Amino acid sequence: MKKIVGIVFIAWIMGSFTAEAQQDPQYTQYMYNTVAINPAYAGNRGVTSIVGLHRSQWVGLEGAPRTQSLSIHSPVGEGKVGLGLSIVNDGLGPAEETYIGIDFSYTVDMSDTGKLSFGLKGGGHILDVDFTKLNLLNPNDPRFAQNIDNKFSPIIGAGVYYHTNNFYVGLSAPNLLQTDHFDESNNSNATSFIAEERIHYYGILGYTFDLSENLKFKPSTLIKAVAGAPLQVDLTANALLYEKMHVGVAYRWSAAMSAMVGFQVSDSMLIGLAYDRESTDLGDVLYNDGSFEVFLRFELFNQYDRMLTPRFF
Repeated sequence: MKKIVGIVFIAWIMGSFTAEAQQDPQYTQYMYNTVAINPAYAGNRGVTSIVGLHRSQWVGLEGAPRTQSLSIHSPVGEGKVGLGLSIVNDGLGPAEETYIGIDFSYTVDMSDTGKLSFGLKGGGHILDVDFTKLNLLNPNDPRFAQNIDNKFSPIIGAGVYYHTNNFYVGLSAPNLLQTDHFDESNNSNATSFIAEERIHYYGILGYTFDLSENLKFKPSTLIKAVAGAPLQVDLTANALLYEKMHVGVAYRWSAAMSAMVGFQVSDSMLIGLAYDRESTDLGDVLYNDGSFEVFLRFELFNQYDRMLTPRFF
């Protein structure tokens, strides 16, 4: 298993050169965790919203990606300004990376129902890598001689988000800085070894159809683009039954099929679960039990802005 961990990790760090890797965390239930990928969403739910999410990818494969995220965002003042805080821990094999970002948004009324928000994100991420967890072909390779401890890199991101009562669309880049993860070796006889984190661009789009008093249907999509990797397209269909039960399916183009379910415990609390099954060779050849994702959203209302029905986005 250690050899598999090494292969997966090397594929990740070589993403700068081989056009195979995307380094940002993967989310199936992106529609409930929008502020993690678009700072302009901060405060757009009109209440204080707290979302916790855990994702275990390729369960059963040692060293596979695992992600935990926590975000809180809220409108302030008269609701034109939104503020948020996002914390993400992302692990892959011997690597652990922690992202901390502060989100700011400003919203402009475009019509009676249309609102356009502009967002900025600032913060940083810290990388730790323990190379002793790898089964190296050459244990004396100087590029892996020293672990990476608390390597800090700054984050600056931006986004725009437009929505009405039934429609939304957004564009964002959570980190516009293209930074190096590894420093050049201090050994002049060794080849420098640098992995570069590239800019990830996100597009989201969705529309809610009120099919009946007790049934809403929302198709949505997420598009992720990064230089040197294939374009990722997620197509999702969600239904909301009796303002309580969320059910949905999704297809990640040439990558995975997903099923989702959620339950609106109360106006304040929503819990959800998603399961992905790979449609690539990874799912067919390497043993794993798919990917699981669970989230909890808790929202705080006051007597003036209390939602009478839960919003679908």
